[in-house]
Amino acid sequence: MRLRPLPDPDHLPALQPRHAHRRPAQGLAPEPQAPPRILLLYGSLRARSYSRLAIEEAARLVRYFGGEPRIFDPSDLPLPGQVRDDDHPAVHELRELSLWSEGQIWCSPERHGQISSVMKAQIDHLPLSMGGIRPTQGRALAVMQVSGGSQSFNSVNTLRLLGRWMRMFTIPNQSSVAQAFRQFDEAGRMLPSGYYERIVDVVEELVRFTVLLRPHAAQLVDRYSERRQAADAALEAANDLSSIAIAPGRGTARA
Repeated sequence: MRLRPLPDPDHLPALQPRHAHRRPAQGLAPEPQAPPRILLLYGSLRARSYSRLAIEEAARLVRYFGGEPRIFDPSDLPLPGQVRDDDHPAVHELRELSLWSEGQIWCSPERHGQISSVMKAQIDHLPLSMGGIRPTQGRALAVMQVSGGSQSFNSVNTLRLLGRWMRMFTIPNQSSVAQAFRQFDEAGRMLPSGYYERIVDVVEELVRFTVLLRPHAAQLVDRYSERRQAADAALEAANDLSSIAIAPGRGTARA
């Protein structure tokens, strides 16, 4: 699988454990709770990608809060439409991971005031519907961005728009890390700061919303229009079968 390994998964030097709830969703759903399954996507292929480093910090926090994180590695993901019928192993694995997930975290760098092409390509490879299955619908979503300059919210605003388009429940909280090159040490670990604390808040909130939505996700996205279309399709298929069955000459032997 194209999963990014998580270095030092349980080492959280910037976190003060006495202020952190290990199970932030406790009491929101019947116990025992299965670990929330969280897919994390980042938007840069640089060796020292700050969106990836921020996602790795978020993945460690997902683990700390009792979830199961998986980070998709987009390094060989083709551009949308580059491969016929999107028939590429990286595309298949991304879609499988989205189906596996109950919640997602997207983090993009801001480039020219927008999300990166790497980030957009991953989202574009997730169809609204795939063989009757919707790989993003009903899932909780958290959005984050990193910037090289002053703090901006252009990328998180775009990610929110895309999350709504993908029929996901985007949580209220978000993270925007300004001057990201100043926020990580040489080993790639995030330094203690208000920016780090906001990522803690975002992950904590995402875990809560994922657990809260889990038993109701299918009902919350059950739509009249889709039920009507499904009924029409079933009726049309039944009529087609009836037409075949009563077609002249079918099933009659010649004298």
